[in-house]
Amino acid sequence: MVEISYGLTDRDTLQRLTGLELLRAMVAGELPAPPMAERLGFLLAEVEEGRVAFEGVADAGLLNPLGTVHGGYALTLIDSAAGCAVHSRLAAGTFYTTLETKVNFVRAIKPDGARVRCEGTVISLGRQIGTAEARLTSADGTLLAHGTSTLMIFAARA
Repeated sequence: MVEISYGLTDRDTLQRLTGLELLRAMVAGELPAPPMAERLGFLLAEVEEGRVAFEGVADAGLLNPLGTVHGGYALTLIDSAAGCAVHSRLAAGTFYTTLETKVNFVRAIKPDGARVRCEGTVISLGRQIGTAEARLTSADGTLLAHGTSTLMIFAARA
């Protein structure tokens, strides 16, 4: 089993590794997962070029005032999966930021501690703009939400 640590990767490593190398190192536990993943209870589970999968557990800590899992949890998973799918295709020293993410909520996420999975895939990748889509499903494969992201691509500054 892979030991997971949380934190930030140093800038030199970020600039030296391709997106695919960086993400694979996170999955392997060689680099830390971002602190946000610990807070929200999800991790990058699979990476290949142009496709990633996150897995998480929705529990009572994610409930909104009405007693349902907040939609921001689904949005965060979809934004993360879409962004990392694009990142998996970027060269070393190239980064991205989300310009827009659109989500369609299909079913409520149950706060029962069951695993959810979000798979992101690249739709299009240009020099400055990338697009990707993601699907969030329950442990039994039921679609919970889906969405698309538009991302701006840029070279790192020294």
